[in-house]
Amino acid sequence: MLNSLVMTGEKSIGDTFADTTESGYYLSRLNSLMDSWSNEAMMIYSLSQTSFALTNSVGEYSIGSGATFNMTRPTEIVSPCFIRDSSNYDSPLQIVNAEAYGRIVLKSTDGTYPQVLYYDSGYSATSTATIRLWPEPQSSLTLFINTLQPLQTFSTVSVSVQLPPGYQRAIETNFAIEVAPGFVTLDKEIIKIAKDSKAAIKGTNATAPVLRLDYVGPRSNILTGP
Repeated sequence: MLNSLVMTGEKSIGDTFADTTESGYYLSRLNSLMDSWSNEAMMIYSLSQTSFALTNSVGEYSIGSGATFNMTRPTEIVSPCFIRDSSNYDSPLQIVNAEAYGRIVLKSTDGTYPQVLYYDSGYSATSTATIRLWPEPQSSLTLFINTLQPLQTFSTVSVSVQLPPGYQRAIETNFAIEVAPGFVTLDKEIIKIAKDSKAAIKGTNATAPVLRLDYVGPRSNILTGP
């Protein structure tokens, strides 16, 4: 963080924060930057796979800290996701959007294995979201999901956070841009480094797109629609 403030001219090499108010302000701005990057999928460097036991004939589950599926609320759920039965046989799930899920006529249909997963990322007062499965599962099934998780934040100005190569430069230069307005006009070279270092991370994290056809219910037709 101090490296960023040296870039802005706010600090000199070897300086420290004047007091906890100053350090608290800059820490808050830094965590705002990291929070914003968590909404950019290509800034998130890894997938986290998590599994949860499903309940017979229950197709809707809250997900987040303290929820039915107790984990950090995902930024996004991505393919591949699948259902595993008691014989360790895996069945793929198709991830659909709200429109495709809305076209399913009878959402409470019981089935053997769910075929469709809809992630309703609506933000609740308890910071939870909702997973909806169709058809509703039978007993003895386990859901496996791959998620993009929010980037780490910083608890103090001196805490160490482990991130892949390239993130330190991107954070330092982009944080300098974040805090410069109202104080100084940044050198154009710093702005270029910030832009290039962030683009390099996205290039590393990018994956080849997979074409897919959203599921629109049992009455749909690929030619005529639902």
